[in-house]
Amino acid sequence: MNKFEHEVIFCIVNAGYTEEVMDAARQYGARGGTVIRARGTANVEAEKLFKIAIQPDKEIVMILVESGIKDDILHALYKSVGLNTPGQGIAFSLPVDSVVGLTENKLEAPQDKG
Repeated sequence: MNKFEHEVIFCIVNAGYTEEVMDAARQYGARGGTVIRARGTANVEAEKLFKIAIQPDKEIVMILVESGIKDDILHALYKSVGLNTPGQGIAFSLPVDSVVGLTENKLEAPQDKG
């Protein structure tokens, strides 16, 4: 059993493909993500190696998920925005040691300590 309860998925795609990323991730239980605008630094050799034209403007979508759904989401991202799609995305995950600030679907009222 995985000792980590959560993982963060990073999906790096061409600018303009974040909705496709989130649509694929939500199909398997992701609730939301954070988008960071970025600029790629790939060179001509990388374009030749992957046989694709590399767009410099990128978006990084960070998605915090429960460990049990990570593999399904990564597979969905590969199919919908992977390198062989216009999004030309790559995705990877990292284990998350601790999480604060998450809420359940149902919010509970604070208990009176009086």
